[in-house]
Amino acid sequence: MSGRLGEVAAHLGTTCELGVVVSAMRSIAAARSLEARQRLGGVRAYAATLGTAIGEALALLPEPQRPAGTGDGAGQRLVLALCAEQGFAGGYNERVLEVAAHELDGAAAGLLLVGERGEMTAAQRGLKPEWTAPMMVHLDEVQALAGSIAEALYARLDGGRLTRVTVVHMLPGEAGRQEVVARPLLPFDYSRFPVAQRSQPPLISLAPAQLIAGLAEEYVYAELCEALVLAFAAENEARMQAMVVAQGNIEQRRGELQAEYRRVRQDEITDEIIELSGARL
Repeated sequence: MSGRLGEVAAHLGTTCELGVVVSAMRSIAAARSLEARQRLGGVRAYAATLGTAIGEALALLPEPQRPAGTGDGAGQRLVLALCAEQGFAGGYNERVLEVAAHELDGAAAGLLLVGERGEMTAAQRGLKPEWTAPMMVHLDEVQALAGSIAEALYARLDGGRLTRVTVVHMLPGEAGRQEVVARPLLPFDYSRFPVAQRSQPPLISLAPAQLIAGLAEEYVYAELCEALVLAFAAENEARMQAMVVAQGNIEQRRGELQAEYRRVRQDEITDEIIELSGARL
């Protein structure tokens, strides 16, 4: 085998191996996205149960004493951006951070960022987050990460400067139709929950105001869990779409290399025939 033919054969072999890797990455991303979608129902059912409890707890207070969400005020606003932890996700991080940058348009605004790859993209855009954390790579890590984010938020609430928190993440969807959303997280909007109409109030062991505040914190935690699961599913769907494109390019390149291999091989055979014919003459 000549040098040129060996080079083409080696390149063809590498391309085939790369195709196997890309196919495996696509399968893993598809499985993770499906798992996230399946778990989403449980997270939302948990949030719905908390919402019902908040409505019943609100009924324990006279209407003038019921809490209500406040406006933005003059304090600091925070944007929580949920980005990708791993690469090969196309323009996932760029799209999330574009919306986050729009939400940050203001002097009194800070950025909290989740995802190592998102940190790299944020640095390229000149964004400097004041708090970062790695994005989970397995769904079993959702609860721990949501707890860490909640702690970071409430630590800033204790200072009395924070008035508004917005979480920015991508929603899973069909190829090319994934949407980035900016959802208000704080201040807590109690008007979302209809006040229960019960003739017999539930038995409670806490003061109504304390109970309502605790349920609201738990609901924020549930919202963080939902956002993380949605972002996890969207990240893996974006990776799956990127692998589909990569696989198509690999197939095209493999076809080109196979054609080149046949052409080079045919040229060598022709040269050998000519050489043998000349030697015989």
